[in-house]
Amino acid sequence: MNKKILIDAIGILLIALVVVVGYKLSPILLPKADLTVEPESGCDLHRRACKALLPGGGSIELSSSVQPIPMVKPFTVQVVVRGLAPSRVMVDFAGIDMNMGLNRPELLDQGDGRFVAEATLPVCITGQMDWQATVLVETGSQRIAIPYRFSGGHD
Repeated sequence: MNKKILIDAIGILLIALVVVVGYKLSPILLPKADLTVEPESGCDLHRRACKALLPGGGSIELSSSVQPIPMVKPFTVQVVVRGLAPSRVMVDFAGIDMNMGLNRPELLDQGDGRFVAEATLPVCITGQMDWQATVLVETGSQRIAIPYRFSGGHD
């Protein structure tokens, strides 16, 4: 009887551990934001930088060193932030219709509000694919997300 109670207790502890680990990892896997801002309408990341204006003033602009954005080839992603001082900037690349794995480079501060990192997007075996590049900007008090959509499959 004592062995059964011990096994049940271990099972309950393992379930609790899984719940705690899942809770701690959820911000990593599912980016949460205090404020979500839509980028300017009609912007095409394959052709130019795209900007989002912040409600309290300032802006966040996303650009790629290569246009159109390539698949399976490294490119430099750049975010320029005006009007606030971020403590951390990341870009989360996610497939709209297909999970392509976690692809969220943290950008390095280059000074003057400019953050850069190298990124590589995987190719989708089914051909053309829709992507969302969500810029995540963390300040001391909030996390801002700007979702930019674009199609992939360009060479």
